[in-house]
Amino acid sequence: MALEFTDANFQTEVLNSDKLSVIDFWAEWCGPCRAIGPVIEELSKDYAGQVNIGKVNVDHNPQVSVDYGITSIPAILFIKDGKVVDKQIGAVPKSVLEKKIQANL
Repeated sequence: MALEFTDANFQTEVLNSDKLSVIDFWAEWCGPCRAIGPVIEELSKDYAGQVNIGKVNVDHNPQVSVDYGITSIPAILFIKDGKVVDKQIGAVPKSVLEKKIQANL
């Protein structure tokens, strides 16, 4: 199951992690966010133990969203060693996200 990243745990769970983190910035009212949600869940199962995959609800965690300049959702950031190494704006097929994960493992 995808992790839940928050303003409170982002530093520990994402920035201090030695693994690649894939973060889906989303909101309940966002149709494309709901469409990509199941893909994020699938990826979290496929890469369990290898990659931190989780979600940030932008309505409940405004600080992380501001810190990363999230202005449109869904926005998926790929963070490794505390730095953004790739990103994807908008809903895309699972294969697109898998390629980005593989390129940054």
